Amino acid sequence: MNPTETESSQPSVFSSGYLIFRSVPSLQFLLMRHDDRWDLPKGHLDAGETKPQAAIRELHEETGLSPERIWTDPGFIFEHRYWVDSRKDPSRKVMKELTIYLGLLLKDREIECTEHRGFRWWTWCPPHRIQVQTIDPLLASVEQHLRQSVDTRRKLNLLQ
Repeated sequence: MNPTETESSQPSVFSSGYLIFRSVPSLQFLLMRHDDRWDLPKGHLDAGETKPQAAIRELHEETGLSPERIWTDPGFIFEHRYWVDSRKDPSRKVMKELTIYLGLLLKDREIECTEHRGFRWWTWCPPHRIQVQTIDPLLASVEQHLRQSVDTRRKLNLLQ
């Protein structure tokens, strides 16, 4: 079902998470394995929670990574809106707003996979074709950001 004029194009569902990189042995990013797709460590905001708070909470809950192990890029926030099935009424569509922060794992640590079938570290080698709705646009946005941000390239060990 396509959204109709009676459905609001304003988001009513909010989700927040992280794209986490590590630079050992080479630059890689983390994705979590669902039954039917690869996705980010992310989830819905709890009542009274900010987007950054939800992103950190979800990252910790789904991977075991604590905030002090992560450097967050202050110059990158990815926001993406798309239609999803309503949880209350799957015959209706609602607008979802996804906010993703870019992080770097400061000290390698084993991932504690608590809510997913598994995880994988993907080698950074754009362009990527993993999941068209959210992952591919996010990775394209990161690629553009890295072209423009010397500080982030330096932090990710991408400068020679």
